[in-house]
Amino acid sequence: MTIKDTPEEWEIRATETPFRGNKTSVRTDDVVMPDGSVVRRDYQVHPGSVAVLALDDAGRVLLIRQYRHPVRQKLWEIPAGLLDVPGENPLHAAQRELYEEAHVKAEDWRVLTDVYTTPGGCDEAVRVFLARDLSEAEGERFAVEDEETDLEYARVPVDELVRGVLAGELHNNCLVVGVLSLVAAQQGEGLDALRPAEAEWPARPFES
Repeated sequence: MTIKDTPEEWEIRATETPFRGNKTSVRTDDVVMPDGSVVRRDYQVHPGSVAVLALDDAGRVLLIRQYRHPVRQKLWEIPAGLLDVPGENPLHAAQRELYEEAHVKAEDWRVLTDVYTTPGGCDEAVRVFLARDLSEAEGERFAVEDEETDLEYARVPVDELVRGVLAGELHNNCLVVGVLSLVAAQQGEGLDALRPAEAEWPARPFES
């Protein structure tokens, strides 16, 4: 048996969208089960996201701290954002987010990992990039609004982040997945063996 996720789609007898928000919506599908029964499944429809684990020459990860209202916490996170434009190249979106949220640019980009954040209730797919060879971006800083006006910044060594993840002190999924994937890659074939930044992403097909 090959341990690999594979595409599959069961028959949908009916579908409706009871809620439409600014960026996401909620869909209800009547899905035919293997035994022939039909059950209702509600889930959030999401455009997809990108996240950036930016690693500096000192082996530190660039973090931002942001208030997240649904969980009523300020979370340490890596820069991330929505794929606002259908078919948008995720690398371009990641470069934009790193600039807008941290005013940083990177010369070396690779795909660290691809994940579904909560596949039992949301179709959000996230591509986490590794960005290296960092420098300050040129020009004025991006004008932020809402929760982003209260951002805090830090550069934290990888081993300190691993300790915080395993101690239950850091909870943002992109940060957790990104940091642990980074360590696995470092201990495996190395960071240069990671997929190229333009690698295919079936969950969110894009134009080059």
